[in-house]
Amino acid sequence: MRRVVVTGLGAVNAVGNDMASMWGNLTAGRHGIARITRFDLTDFRATMAAEVKDFDPLQYMDRSEVRRHDLYIQYALAAAAQAFADAGIEGTVDPKRMGCYFSSGIGGMGSTLDDYNKLLSKGPRRVSPYSITNVMGNAGAGFVAIKHGCKGPCMSITTACASSTHAIGEAYRCVLHGYADAMVAGGAEATINPLATAGFINCQALSTSDDPDRASIPFDRERNGFVMGEGSAALILEEYEHAKARGAHIYAEVVGYGSTCDAHHITAPDPEGEGGGDAIAMALEGLGAYDPSRVYVNAHGTSTPMNDKIETLAMKRAFGEENAHKIMVSSTKGATGHMLGAAGATEAVISVLALENDLVPPTVGYQVPDPECDLDVVPNTARKAELDAVLSTSLGFGGHNGCLAFRKIRD
Repeated sequence: MRRVVVTGLGAVNAVGNDMASMWGNLTAGRHGIARITRFDLTDFRATMAAEVKDFDPLQYMDRSEVRRHDLYIQYALAAAAQAFADAGIEGTVDPKRMGCYFSSGIGGMGSTLDDYNKLLSKGPRRVSPYSITNVMGNAGAGFVAIKHGCKGPCMSITTACASSTHAIGEAYRCVLHGYADAMVAGGAEATINPLATAGFINCQALSTSDDPDRASIPFDRERNGFVMGEGSAALILEEYEHAKARGAHIYAEVVGYGSTCDAHHITAPDPEGEGGGDAIAMALEGLGAYDPSRVYVNAHGTSTPMNDKIETLAMKRAFGEENAHKIMVSSTKGATGHMLGAAGATEAVISVLALENDLVPPTVGYQVPDPECDLDVVPNTARKAELDAVLSTSLGFGGHNGCLAFRKIRD
C-alpha cells in the first residue's frame, strides 16, 4: 500500500497572510475578528467578521490577473503558491501525475454582486467578460492547476463548510491508490459581503455580539452564532517514497479519512451526532492503537449553539466517553472566524503544524463552561503536549461530515 505525506503548506486568513505569521498569532492566543469594513452596516444585526488584512496579491500574480480574478481566486493562488514553494516540489513530478483538488463552498459571490449591480445601473455591455469564470466554484482549482501545470486529476468539491476537508481527503485517496504521485489540495472563500451576511443573519447562523472578543466563542455557554471569515489554505500531499527520494521535508503522514452524510436536515446536524461520529471513527481507523492523551482534535467548533453541542456528542460516540475526556480539543474558529469552504483546509494546516511543533493552539475567547460541551477545549492559552496524532473535523450544511487523521511519520 502506498503511503501519503504532507510536504508543503500555505495559508492566508485573518490572523496571518502566510503560515508562519498565522501560526505565531494563533499560538499567542490572538484573533482576527473586528467590525466589518467592506460595506455599510446600517440595518445589519451582525457586525463582526474575520477579514483578511493587508493582503498583497501582487506577491503571487501580475496586475492583469488581479484585475481578472475574484478575491477568492486570488486567495487560492496565494495559498497554493506558498504550499508549492514550501514543498519545493515543482519540476520533480511528471505534470500528468500532479493533481489539484481545490474547493470553495460559494465561489465568486463578490464579483457576481459587482457585475449584477453594473448590469442594473449601466446595462449588459458593462458586465465583465470574466463574470462567469469568477463565479465558478471550480475556478480556484482551474487557475491553481494552470499556474502550476497540474495535468493530473483536477476538481472542486462543494460540500459547504466541509468542502476543503473533502478535497484533501479525496486527494489523499488519489495518491494512496496510485492515480497521482502528488496533489495540491485545499480551499478558498471570500464571502464577506452584504448578501451573504444578510442571508446568514436571517437563517440565524451569525453571532450578533458587538464585542470582537466575545463574538466567535466555540464551546462557550454564551455562544450565539458564528463569525464569517475568509481566506485560503493549501497542502501538498505526496507519495512517501517520492518525497523521501527527493529529500523533502515531511510534516506528517495522512493516515485516515472519513466522509458521511447525516441525511437529516439541510442546516441542522443530526441531534445524536451519528454522522459526525461515524466520520471521526472512520478516520481513527488509520491510527490503529493510540493513546488518547497524545491526540489533538481541531474541531469544527463553529460557535453556534447546536454545532458545538452535537460535535461534542459525535466525539464521544467516536472515541468513547472515557477517551473523549482524555483527548485535547480546540476550535481555531475563535481566531480565524468560520471560513466556510476554506475552513477545513485551514484547520488541516493548523493540525499538521500542531503535530510538528507538539503545541496545541487554544480556543480563544472561551470564558463560560458549558456542561453540554464538557471536553478539554484548551482554553485561551496554547499547550505544549507530546502528540502522536491529530484529527481535523468538518461538518457542513447539507449534513456533510468529514474528518482527516494525521500522525508523525514512522519509517
